[in-house]
Amino acid sequence: MTDAIRPPVPPFTRETAAEKVRLAEDAWNSRDPQKVSLGYTVDSHWRNRSEFATGREAIVALLTRKWATELDYRLIKELWAYDTHRIAVRFAYEHRDDAGHWYRSYGNENWEFDENGLMHTRHASINTLPIAASERRYFWTPGRRPDDYPGLSDLGF
Repeated sequence: MTDAIRPPVPPFTRETAAEKVRLAEDAWNSRDPQKVSLGYTVDSHWRNRSEFATGREAIVALLTRKWATELDYRLIKELWAYDTHRIAVRFAYEHRDDAGHWYRSYGNENWEFDENGLMHTRHASINTLPIAASERRYFWTPGRRPDDYPGLSDLGF
């Protein structure tokens, strides 16, 4: 459905941009590719690392592959900048592979939204580093990060 409305909608203020970022974080922490895809236009264009995806079906396929290998995934996003219909985000997430090795990925995303608040463009640059289990910083129960859990800046990322 192309006319779905996903508040908050442009033009963004600092408060509504930060709300949009938290809603995106919550969706991604659900690790439900179908749910995540509903925040994007039906013809959304993504660059995720070196992979390109166009449309919700491709987004669902990409996220399904991603979360099949990135186990115990936990993500924090933080607003970096915004204008009327664009938001820049920095993020970090932790996950492990099926052999039990832990990783932390750091990145930046540039988002552009349509008038209904659906993202139609997403560019993500991401670097992944192995970490020791003792270096992990994300310990909430899988799913939504608790409101009182520190954000990226609070954690020193």
